[in-house]
Amino acid sequence: MLLRSTFRLNFSSQLWNVLRRTMFIQSQETPNPNSLKFLPGRPVLDSGVGTRDFPTIQSAYISPLAKQLFRVEGVKSVFLGSDFITITKEHDDIQWQVLKPEIYGAIMDFFTSNLPVVDDNIEPPASSVSPEDDDTTAMIKELLDSRIRPTVQEDGGDVTFVSFTDGIVKLKLQGACTSCPSSIITLKSGIQNMLQFYIPEVKGVEQTEDEVDRAAKKEFEEFEEKLEHDEGEEEAKSSSNK
Repeated sequence: MLLRSTFRLNFSSQLWNVLRRTMFIQSQETPNPNSLKFLPGRPVLDSGVGTRDFPTIQSAYISPLAKQLFRVEGVKSVFLGSDFITITKEHDDIQWQVLKPEIYGAIMDFFTSNLPVVDDNIEPPASSVSPEDDDTTAMIKELLDSRIRPTVQEDGGDVTFVSFTDGIVKLKLQGACTSCPSSIITLKSGIQNMLQFYIPEVKGVEQTEDEVDRAAKKEFEEFEEKLEHDEGEEEAKSSSNK
C-alpha cells in the first residue's frame, strides 16, 4: 500500500510538472472584484456554441469542467466562453490568492481527462433542486451535490436524495456503496454529521432500498448462509476422518 501510494505521488508530481510546462493559464481581473477570468491557452467552447453560464452546482450537471470547478470550496458560479473561464467567488472574505492555485489545478486536471467541456446528452440527476422544493429540501440537495456526492463518487458509488420528512433525510446509496460494509458509517458519521452541521432541521439520515436492492441483499445473505453451512459440513467431515 505504501509503495503504491509513493508511486501515485511520484506519478502525480511528474504529471503536474509536464502540465506546468505544456499548459500556461493566465488570469485577468474583471469589473467585478469577486469574478476572475481564466485563460487556459486553448479553446474552451467551440466557436459556434457561444457561451454557457452555470450559476449553481445543480445547473452544471451537463458540464464536467464546471462540475470540477464547483468542487473548489468558495466557487459560487462558473461561466464558460470560447477561450476563457470566468469564476465568481462566494464573498469578499475569500481571497483569490487562496482560490487561484486550486482553480488552476482543477482546470489542468480537466484538460487531461479527455472529457467533453459540455455534454448536452447528460440527463439531469434525480436529486436536482426543483421549483416545488421548500428551502430546507433545496439546501439538502445543494449540499449533497456540491459536497457529498463528489466524495462518494470518488469511491465508485453515488448517493441520491429520496425524501425529507419530519426531519429525516432518506437517501439511496448506489454503486460500490450499496453493499459496502462501511455504508452505515458513511451515512451516520459522514453524511448525517455534515447535513446536521449546515442544516439544523435535519434530525437524522436513513438509507432506503428498492425492490432490486432488497432482492440482491436477500440473495447475498442466502449465499453467505450457504457458504457457512458448507464450511461447517467440511469441518465436521475433517473431524470425523481424524
